[in-house]
Amino acid sequence: MQDSPPIRDAATIILLRRDAGGSSVLMGMRGAKAAFMPSKYVFPGGAVDIADASAPLARPLGEISRRRLLEDPREGHVPDPHAIGAAALRELAEETGLLIGTPDGPRSDWPGYAETGLSPDASQLHYVFRAITPPGRPRRFDARFFVVDAGVITGDPDDFGRACDELSHLHWVPVSEARALNLPFITEVVLAEIAELTDSVAHHDPLPLPDTVPFFDNRSNVPRFAQII
Repeated sequence: MQDSPPIRDAATIILLRRDAGGSSVLMGMRGAKAAFMPSKYVFPGGAVDIADASAPLARPLGEISRRRLLEDPREGHVPDPHAIGAAALRELAEETGLLIGTPDGPRSDWPGYAETGLSPDASQLHYVFRAITPPGRPRRFDARFFVVDAGVITGDPDDFGRACDELSHLHWVPVSEARALNLPFITEVVLAEIAELTDSVAHHDPLPLPDTVPFFDNRSNVPRFAQII
């Protein structure tokens, strides 16, 4: 029997656009030939790279998110909150062309940030969900999901001109309609959590941190569900 692939840290960004008419999320479709979740609609995101650990950020993740990222580590592995937060911002820039940054901070050589002179800002990312890919899949990730208000995007949130071709059909989807798309199971679960989170506050109020972070733990053949406090 073929060995299960190693579990890699990954980061995903849920960009949330809120107004009086409701909330929308940014999603795109993975290619039909993709090794992981082909033809599925997903949020922007991807694996953490080694260079993310030393990527310059104008501001780090908030202290609560950083602390929660360190909880319940995989055996023999210490997660790096800085690298995970940096990966989320880098993947967002690569896959959508959208930037979350400030001119006041260390210079970044990431595409988009380098051209604009902006420094990536992780302080507005809220850690809201975690899921480990079950055994038997061609690729496995320990994925952390962050929600961020689209109001912090630097530039036009509808301009995807700098996006790479990894995700197609990038568009803002009303949260109430998103679950009708061809989604991975875990994305459906995350959308339900996001709907509950946004229903608790008015659209003009800041996004709250969740009381706990739901965790779908599939690192072994025995699934486990936990809440990270």
